[in-house]
Amino acid sequence: MNRSLMGRGLLILAILALSVYFFTPIEKKINLGLDLQGGMHLVLQVNTDDAVNSESASDMQRFAEQAREKGITISPTRLSATQYQVTGLTPDAKDTLSPIARDYLANWQAAESGETVSYSMQPNYVANVRESAVNQALQTIRNRVDALGVAEPVITAAKGYRIVLQLPGVDDPERVRRIIKNTAFLEFRLVRSPAPAATPEALLASFGGQVPPNTEILESDIRDDLGKVTGKQYYLVDKAQVVTGRDLKSANPGQGRFGEPVINFTMKPEGGRIFADVTGKNIGTPLAIILDHKVMSAPTINARIQDSGVIEGRFSQQEAQDLATVLKAGALPAGLTYLEERTVGPSLGKESIDQGLRAGLIGTGLVVFAMLAFYLLSGINAVLALALNVVILFGGLGMAHSTLTLPGIAGIILTIGMAVDANVLIFERIKEEMRAGRTVRSSIDLGFERALSSIVDANVTTLISALFLFQFGTGPIRGFAVTLSIGLLASMFTAVFVSRWIFDLVLSRRRVEKLSI
Repeated sequence: MNRSLMGRGLLILAILALSVYFFTPIEKKINLGLDLQGGMHLVLQVNTDDAVNSESASDMQRFAEQAREKGITISPTRLSATQYQVTGLTPDAKDTLSPIARDYLANWQAAESGETVSYSMQPNYVANVRESAVNQALQTIRNRVDALGVAEPVITAAKGYRIVLQLPGVDDPERVRRIIKNTAFLEFRLVRSPAPAATPEALLASFGGQVPPNTEILESDIRDDLGKVTGKQYYLVDKAQVVTGRDLKSANPGQGRFGEPVINFTMKPEGGRIFADVTGKNIGTPLAIILDHKVMSAPTINARIQDSGVIEGRFSQQEAQDLATVLKAGALPAGLTYLEERTVGPSLGKESIDQGLRAGLIGTGLVVFAMLAFYLLSGINAVLALALNVVILFGGLGMAHSTLTLPGIAGIILTIGMAVDANVLIFERIKEEMRAGRTVRSSIDLGFERALSSIVDANVTTLISALFLFQFGTGPIRGFAVTLSIGLLASMFTAVFVSRWIFDLVLSRRRVEKLSI
């Protein structure tokens, strides 16, 4: 055996060994999709109004801060999520506010009427805030799901500000539900009531029975020492947010003064500056820590707080860990509503796998029979190349930790059929050359040489189509594209390189006058 033949053989052996290494054990290296192993299917509605409210309040807060720096104290009154007005302005005050509004309310429209100036968010700005909220929610949910260790989740945006999730192999649906449902829309707001009250009516007794402007009532759970909810209480808080979860830099579970689970957090520089300014000016005032519009705790501000603090709420250890995970992954810019929730059992997946394996075995058996019947002993060459092709295909899937779906199984079966197509082209070329009176060696050489361009053209065009499916498809479609792409690359290698090596190996051992083809 010459060096070239031995080197090619060692390369084939190395690729075979690497492929086996990458896909074994197969249950750990290749993930099964939702349609094969079961899991959760969720459709979530992003409540983009929350994002609009937060963005408008933030814009107005910055506007009021800049006005104070210019010597004008204003209290914008909120008319709606996208409209505010400032009243009692003198002509000089309006002249001073005009350039500030141009700089800090560039996406707002201003309208003057006497001593009042009304500010409205521009429609395109509102639309951008809503789209941005969906994109941020998509990334935040993806971070949370990744932290849970769900293999190959499918998380995509849909029309109508919706998000679709497919989470295969989830073994604790309740925890996943809780972490995703816990939107962790975190807000810090100043409390305006002297103390919480048992009912909203009791809370408003000292305010003439009316909710004061720019405030709202939020509820809080009363829990016993075991963390069980025993009742409700209500707080009157500012609508304006001091800071939100978007200003957090980190959040980690910890222990409070008495060993109870808490969440320690730190702020980003800009959030820390605002937090320090507000807490410094409101010493002695309670500060409500609000998650998803529910007051978790309302500690009194005893000193200026720069950039860190503690969230308390009688959490269990698991709840503190999950909440820290959610906050660390990023607070959602808006709340979520569940539109659809389905838990898919694995029974359908098992049936699909069994049917797919059965179809694959039957198809492979028919291909093997056809190759042996049409090409006699040379058909063994194609069968060996086909077997190696399948091993390489699974090795590629294992190396990429791909998710195998039902369409992916269809891609494997299609690859099996296409894998021998190149061998058919080569064998037919070899038969043509032999009918022309050439020797076996010459026929094989010319057969491979003249079939190569047709093989490359056919596989490359199909590969381009598969890449487009992968780029623009989602979920199972991408699974089909992955298996098809790997299978095409493997089939070109086995049909051209491996099959040629097998012929050369046979011819190197003895002089062949006639080829069984």
